[in-house]
Amino acid sequence: MSDDWRPARRLPDPAVRVVDERFRPYVLGLAKVERIATGCRWAEGPVWFGDQRSLFWSDVPGDRILRWDEATGETTVFRTPSDYSNGNTRDTAGRLVTCEHGTRRVTRTEYDGTRTVLADSYDGHRLNSPNDVVVSSDGAVWFSDPAFGILGDYEGFRAESELPTHLYRVAPDGSLDAVADLAYPNGLAFSPDERTLYVVESRSRPRRRIVAFDVDLEAGRLSGQRVFVDAGDGIPDGLRLDEDGNLWCGWSGGEGLDGVRVFAPDGTLIGAIDLPERCANLAFGGRSLNRLFMTATSSVYALYVNTRGAR
Repeated sequence: MSDDWRPARRLPDPAVRVVDERFRPYVLGLAKVERIATGCRWAEGPVWFGDQRSLFWSDVPGDRILRWDEATGETTVFRTPSDYSNGNTRDTAGRLVTCEHGTRRVTRTEYDGTRTVLADSYDGHRLNSPNDVVVSSDGAVWFSDPAFGILGDYEGFRAESELPTHLYRVAPDGSLDAVADLAYPNGLAFSPDERTLYVVESRSRPRRRIVAFDVDLEAGRLSGQRVFVDAGDGIPDGLRLDEDGNLWCGWSGGEGLDGVRVFAPDGTLIGAIDLPERCANLAFGGRSLNRLFMTATSSVYALYVNTRGAR
């Protein structure tokens, strides 16, 4: 990324592109992409804490979790070492839930700051390197477990994989089930009504893709796997849904592809946000959940949009 990056000088911001007219209502002509923090090695896992007016995210190789304060604009270290944390979310009680590459586990940070292990093994074998995580309204924790964090010593510790790359669910009673077997599952997110779960399949062939599942929330089961988006030359990563069911996805693949891609509920590409770095993940935040925060390699970018993130 160029250190001399600056926001757009004129409005509307040319980095926000309407691909399909369905995206136009979500574009604010007076809003531009802003860079709110920089200095990371690989920024990931953003999560908004509205009660603190703060964004938390992981700098995975930096082995730390950072916190940006909306009121002051200051960035501070929340946790270091973070055990090479990656994806983060909040549970139904407002606690931080984190995927940790270094310990190969998913943890919950309690109100007093201590950590509770939610999952670290399955069927007698260690997990690979939990990557991204979401919590459904019933309190279940769903997470992806590719092996990215054990392929080397940059984002974790090199080790042999002991399990297939499953998608898992931690039930409210603490039991762990493998709910899908995918080729390196990555980002995941529920539709606003929680009837659909979207998951990035990072090593699907012949191209990367985003798949969709029907969700039986009460039974904790997935069915009806289907391709939602064929990524073509792009590299999809983290996902979030807005209140209308549009899917916003961190995207990369080089100049012209790095940034965010937005897909309508029918899978049509409708919009794009160009960034100068590859975008790993994103989250909606701000007082009205109408500010999109994007973790992109060394920096975090933000853009006000004319919609709200799905709760």
